Amino acid sequence: MSFSPCPDPVLGDRASAAAVEMIIVPRAVDLGEMTVRRALPSVARQMVGPFIFFDQMGPAEFLTDTGIDVRPHPHINLATVTYLLEGEILHRDSLGTAMTIRPGDVNWMRAGRGIVHSERTGEARKRAGQRLFGLQTWVALPQALEESDPAFIHHGREELPFVQDAGMAMRLVAGATHGLASPLQTASETLYADVALADGARFQAEAGHEERAIYVLTGALEVDGARHEGGTLLVLRPGDPVPVTACGDTRLMLFGGEPMEGPRYIWWNFVSSRRERIEAAKEEWAKGRFDTVPGDEAEFIPLPESIGKPRRAVGGRAFD
Repeated sequence: MSFSPCPDPVLGDRASAAAVEMIIVPRAVDLGEMTVRRALPSVARQMVGPFIFFDQMGPAEFLTDTGIDVRPHPHINLATVTYLLEGEILHRDSLGTAMTIRPGDVNWMRAGRGIVHSERTGEARKRAGQRLFGLQTWVALPQALEESDPAFIHHGREELPFVQDAGMAMRLVAGATHGLASPLQTASETLYADVALADGARFQAEAGHEERAIYVLTGALEVDGARHEGGTLLVLRPGDPVPVTACGDTRLMLFGGEPMEGPRYIWWNFVSSRRERIEAAKEEWAKGRFDTVPGDEAEFIPLPESIGKPRRAVGGRAFD
């Protein structure tokens, strides 16, 4: 999805419990028919593991003859990960991919040296109307793979490991945890799991990943005696397992992994370890040097003119 500027998320007022290193409350941005909540990047924390961008889309109700309509736009040196809880999105890209994303599926699009894609509501869904709810995340690529060939990987929900026990259901999107391993091949150690908890059910975030966070999608969680409502990002302290308890029916995303080996810059839809690479990508898009999207060539998102210089992240902390 295209990254348009919006106000940075702000820290929550509650003091962090012992298991929680940082609390981030995303700023909600009204895009008309859909609200987007951006948890990363933030002033306080830009990355968790390789995750450098974390948006919650909706939930939103689209009436008949309406839908999302994200025109073709470029990415470099990152991978986008689209995961839906409700609704459908039609993905097209410059590799010739045309894939309908449905709940529980994972779409991993590695931009590498450069890719263009669009995200729209398919015509059949547009005619019928739909409820849309999901997540758009970006993960930075290791420096050695930033200029790799672009690729698109799709795994249907039936391919992803799923476990259900004692009021807990977990679908593992990426990485390994709780004895499960996802078939999704990632560029670095990455953890991404969709967890549903019944009221009072417990779940434990294992300690095996260097950086971890929990995003509370719906409901609420109790961690170390503190209650955290839906729409809250909890960056967990490293080194120990962290148990959480659902306060009502709750849905959360557990994510993180290995931090990048150095700083990353982010500007619009471009992420890179080199500021000059982003400047080059800006010129390439402005001059029409990226590939087009087969079947979606008529439109594109122009290069923004109002965004400042690329911003830098070091060790997952604040950017300059």
